[in-house]
Formats: sequence, C-alpha cells, structure tokens
Amino acid sequence: MEAFWISLGVIFLAELGDKSQLMAMTFATRFKMWPVLAGITIATTAVHLGSVAVGGLIGDALPTKVIAAVAGLAFLGFALWTLRGDELSEEESLKAQRTTRNAIIAVTVAFFLSELGDKTMLATITLATQHGWFGTWIGSTVGMVAADALAIAVGRMLGRHLPEKVIRYGAAAAFAVFGVVLLAEAVVAA
Repeated sequence: MEAFWISLGVIFLAELGDKSQLMAMTFATRFKMWPVLAGITIATTAVHLGSVAVGGLIGDALPTKVIAAVAGLAFLGFALWTLRGDELSEEESLKAQRTTRNAIIAVTVAFFLSELGDKTMLATITLATQHGWFGTWIGSTVGMVAADALAIAVGRMLGRHLPEKVIRYGAAAAFAVFGVVLLAEAVVAA
C-alpha cells in the first residue's frame, strides 16, 4: 500500500502542467470525457507496466544508497523540468483536433507515444527502483489518470484561465522536496 500511495501522489504531481494534461484537455474539447479517460487509462497502464519492469530490474541490480542518490538527483531534475513546463507543439495540437477515428483508439495511441520518455514514465521507473512493482504500477496509473481527469474537468469549467504558473511551481517544489529527502537518505545510509 505504501508504494501505491507514494506513486499516486508523486505521479499526480508530476502530471500537473505536463504536456499530456494539455493533450487531455484538447481531446476533451473534441470527444466525450469517458472515451478520453478510457484511452488515457489504457495507454498509461501499458507505459507504466513497462516502467515498473525497468525500475524493478534496476532496483535489483544496484545498492540501496546508490539508488537513493540517483533517485534524489532524478527528482531534482524533475523539479527543474517541471519549472520549464511543457507545451503542445502546433502539430500535436492540430493532430488532437483533427482526429476523426474512434476516440479511444486515437487517445490511446497519442498518449502512449507521448508518454514514452516523459517525466512521468521516468518518475515511475525511479519509484519502482525503491518500492514494490505492483503498488507502484497501480498507484502511478491512478495518479496520472486522476490528474488528467482533473485537467479535463477544470479545463471544461474554466477554459484557458487555469493558474498554470501556480500549478507548475507547486509541482516543482514537491519534486524538489522528494529529491532532497532521497539525497538525505543516501547520505545517512553511506
């Protein structure tokens, strides 16, 4: 359960202001909310299953203090990445708006491809190096889907007037705190 709750919280924060959240809002302007969420869930489930597999292999191969130090540095990197922010390219935005195929297939493919190498995928790998794979997988999937569902709902209510800077700074601060805590654990373990 600990892996579930930690992963849910971390990935929920990581997803705030992320490019895939912007994609979710864009798809939600074209399709109904439920097919968009179904596509996001399918893609996220697949990507995060692969992520926890990679994280589990790394976690088994490296000593705990090395993993804690690398994870701490990774989370500090995620904080900087979050501060930089993500934006949909013109091409990605047009593709999301023009898609006329089945909504679930369109969203699943778009999200699967956009999540490969994304910070939420890398954060899931990092979490899986220290926590159980199953709890991390389910928690990271639920956290991402919840953040995207929130973005869709808030986006529909508020349009484009979201406090993007506040969200970005809050998520970056949370990553920085996780990073510092992990680095402190690595130093204490050494």
